[in-house]
Amino acid sequence: MSYVLVILIAFLVGMEGILDEFQFHQPIVACSLIGWACGYPGEGVVLGGTLQMITLGWANVGAAVAPDAALSSVTSAILMMKLLEHTTAVYVPMYLSILVAVPVSLVGLYLTKYCRNVAIGFVHNMDDATQMADIPEVEKWHLLGIGMQGLRVVVVAVVLLLIPSKLLFGIYCALPAWVWDGAVVGGGMITAVGYAIVVNMMSGAQTWPFFILGFFFATSNEFSLGALVAMGVAFALVFMMLKYRGGSAESKDSLDEILNDY
Repeated sequence: MSYVLVILIAFLVGMEGILDEFQFHQPIVACSLIGWACGYPGEGVVLGGTLQMITLGWANVGAAVAPDAALSSVTSAILMMKLLEHTTAVYVPMYLSILVAVPVSLVGLYLTKYCRNVAIGFVHNMDDATQMADIPEVEKWHLLGIGMQGLRVVVVAVVLLLIPSKLLFGIYCALPAWVWDGAVVGGGMITAVGYAIVVNMMSGAQTWPFFILGFFFATSNEFSLGALVAMGVAFALVFMMLKYRGGSAESKDSLDEILNDY
């Protein structure tokens, strides 16, 4: 495991949890990068994809900050990679990492709140520097504020990296079977609930037919993953054409009115 790369990735992921610029904080990206750095690229993608289904509905809207996907992604990825050093089983460590990710995301929310409170003082310093037209001073305080967000993830990552993998694996083996059964069931339910929340947010008269078709094709064993992706793109294009070319909002023949009459 390349600790230097993991720490660097953790720092970038922590900053992206606030910046939302390059999407490093998204689980599919963060877990994949850490898996690549640790020598388990496939396992990292699987974990990241599973966590991504939970966090699809998480978004920072104005002053409302969603649970911290950055810290949860890094924590769960490091935990899983350390367990994989001693076992070839993938799914049980993955589900355990998913269960850990959910409460850690709430811890990360409090950490980023603390960093934001500290950064209030930085903003006042930036205001003073702006009045003096001292642009380098403004940039310095800006980078310090963003750097704090990266350090809050790095500190947790370093603590996990310093814990011997044998110790974690010993705890892993010492847990009774009912814990693992619950981890498998709970991990699957968390993923399903996360996806259900997204479906509930996006559901509507215009989208339900596409959801039903997508569910039907996804449950069929006759279609490859590439075919399902192509179908998803086709459905999205058809929906966009129906929405924006099917009629204006003032038209009596608009798609909304047709569906309501139906």
